[in-house]
Amino acid sequence: MTVVEKERYSRQIVLSEIGEQWQLKLKNAKVLVIGAGGLGCPVLQYIVGAGVGIVGIVDNDVVSLSNLPRQILYGSDDIGKPKVEVATKKLKANNPNCKIIPYIGLLNEENADKLFFKYDMIVDCTDNFTARYLIDKTALKHKKIWIYGSILEYAGQVSVFAGAKGQSYRALFPEEDGVRPSASNYGVLGVLPGIIGCLQANEVLKWILGSENSLSGKLLTYNLRTNQQQIFEI
Repeated sequence: MTVVEKERYSRQIVLSEIGEQWQLKLKNAKVLVIGAGGLGCPVLQYIVGAGVGIVGIVDNDVVSLSNLPRQILYGSDDIGKPKVEVATKKLKANNPNCKIIPYIGLLNEENADKLFFKYDMIVDCTDNFTARYLIDKTALKHKKIWIYGSILEYAGQVSVFAGAKGQSYRALFPEEDGVRPSASNYGVLGVLPGIIGCLQANEVLKWILGSENSLSGKLLTYNLRTNQQQIFEI
């Protein structure tokens, strides 16, 4: 690491569990974040701030006025601009040591294999079941770890799927036909994606740093109204 990097990450490096060796692991890590909305904004800001070396962002949406209460990377001047472009510019300004790779478009069957192959870890910041089933299938195929996050109204969930037998998204939520709820249909209190996104970012950093206390094989649920948090074995 350079002298500037050592100064930038000094509050992390001083931690007994991290040090320069583990900070270098963050610098060498490659993380793909799918979705640059409510969950993606805090995930991106904290993993880039922590020093993850290469971060890819996949999103096809543009910033809208209704995004601003919860998607904290964006401001009023960004309305109408592609989220990936705005996020890339602001994240680079925050940490020029991190390489940000933008992908404007949706994750789909045609590009999922190629994208997943390039990264160590995938972070699901989407808001629909179709994308999550595709992430789950592709991550299993390429033996990639992926961090799941979900929000709806006042509640959220987080988990880590690391390819263990029986521990897949489909095993937890079997794929079914019909309409599924989403935050866009039912609403969400703005602070909730900030909390759940930070928990996802925490799982990213813990996994890279080799923590034995990840949410792999577990499902964390959080209720915003009561502050109740539970962890279930999958």
